[in-house]
Amino acid sequence: MLKPWQALFTPPFPRGVGGILVLGVLLWDFSQSQLIPTSLLSTQPAYAQRVGSTEVWQQVYKQLPDLPKENQYISKETGKVAENNTLVSRMIRYHVYVKGRPPNYRFDWKLTLADYLDANELMYDTSYPGNDTLRQNPFEGDRAAIRRLNRRQRDALIQALVNGFSEK
Repeated sequence: MLKPWQALFTPPFPRGVGGILVLGVLLWDFSQSQLIPTSLLSTQPAYAQRVGSTEVWQQVYKQLPDLPKENQYISKETGKVAENNTLVSRMIRYHVYVKGRPPNYRFDWKLTLADYLDANELMYDTSYPGNDTLRQNPFEGDRAAIRRLNRRQRDALIQALVNGFSEK
């Protein structure tokens, strides 16, 4: 009599079928009755819920006081200037929530900066942070502010963002 695991890997099954069956059993989510658990397919990183972007954007401006704030936009809700809705806070929300990129890696921040500079992925004004909360969409103004930064300033911005999220 063959043991169960031996039965999977001996004829009449063709070679490799046993491994596929075992993999299928491992991926089966019995509680949800689906082949691959939705937790494995999630597009949002798990850390996105615990990003303390309020503290990080403030730290970035402390480290880089000459960085443009771009916070002159009017709130739809209050009708007043939304001073805390800054270029860096919107950049963080775009990076983490719109693109789903991890906030603690330089390379991912470089990709985001490349998005702002039209050198990577397309950005859409309709999904840009602030579009739904500010009277005027800050999309074009933010892109122009990033384009005005030189390479050294962009590198310093990336380093300040990485430092802010790595300290958490």
